[in-house]
Amino acid sequence: MSVQPAQKRRFKFDIGKWALLIPLSLLAFSTIYPLIFTLNVALKNNRDYIVSRFALSLQPTLENFPRAWSHANMGTYFWNSFITTVGAVVLLGFVCSLAAYAIGTMRFRFRGLLFLIVLMGMMIPPQVIMVPLFKTVIDLHLLNTHIGLILAYTAFAIPFGTFMLTAYYSNIPKEIIEAAKIDGASTWQIYFRIMIPLGKPALATQAIINTLFAWNELLIPLLIMQKRDLRTVMVGVATLRGEHSADMPLLAAAIIVGVLPVLLVFLLFQSRLTSGMTMGAVKS
Repeated sequence: MSVQPAQKRRFKFDIGKWALLIPLSLLAFSTIYPLIFTLNVALKNNRDYIVSRFALSLQPTLENFPRAWSHANMGTYFWNSFITTVGAVVLLGFVCSLAAYAIGTMRFRFRGLLFLIVLMGMMIPPQVIMVPLFKTVIDLHLLNTHIGLILAYTAFAIPFGTFMLTAYYSNIPKEIIEAAKIDGASTWQIYFRIMIPLGKPALATQAIINTLFAWNELLIPLLIMQKRDLRTVMVGVATLRGEHSADMPLLAAAIIVGVLPVLLVFLLFQSRLTSGMTMGAVKS
C-alpha cells in the first residue's frame, strides 16, 4: 500500500519536470538557431545562398572568413574593439574597486547619499544623455579617439560595477582591516595588499560582465568613433549590412567573427558569471 503513493509522487514529479523542460528547450532553441543559421550561411558561397538560403551547406567553404577579415576590414574593427574593451575593463576595475572600498568599508558623512547617487546612474537610459555626451566628447577633443570611447564605457558602467563590488566588500570582516591599521598599514596599503587580493573573485566577475558590455555595445562607439578606420566590431557589422547587402555569406562571416570572442568568454566563464551575480546578496 505504501509503494503506490510513492510511485504517484514520482510520476507527478516527472510530469512537472518535463512541463518545465519543454518550454526551456524551445527557448534555448530560439536562441541557438540564429547562430546556427548564420554559421550555415557563412559556410556557403553567394550562388548557393541565392539558390536556397535555408538549406544546409552541402559544400561548405571557409573563404568568406578571410574575405571578411581583410576585404570587409573586420581585422581593423577587431583591433579597435580589443583596445577599447581591455582599456575600459582595466579602468573600470580600478575606479569601481576604489569607490567600493570607500563606500563599503569606511565610515564618513554622506556615505549613504553618495552610494545612492551612484545607484541613480543605473536608472538613466543611455539614449537620454547621448546629446550632452557627444558635446562633452567634442569639448574635450576626444572625438574619434580610443581614450574617448574608453572613458565613455567607463562612465556608463561605473554605477553597476560600484554596486556589485560594494556588496562584496561589505561582507569582508572588519577585523582584517582593523588589524592592518593596528600594524601601521596606510589606506593605500590596505587597498592594494588586502582589498584587491580578497576581491579577486568579484573583480573577475566584473571584468567578464564589462567585457561583454563593451564588446557588444553599438550606440556609444557609433557616436564617438565616426571615422571608418576607428569603428568597433559591432559598428562594422552594422554598417556592412548596407555596404555588402548583396553578399550575405560575407556579412554572415563578419557576424561570426564579431560574436565569436564574446561567445567564448561567456562559455568559458559562465559559472563564474552566474556565481558572481549573487556575490554579496547574503550578508555573512
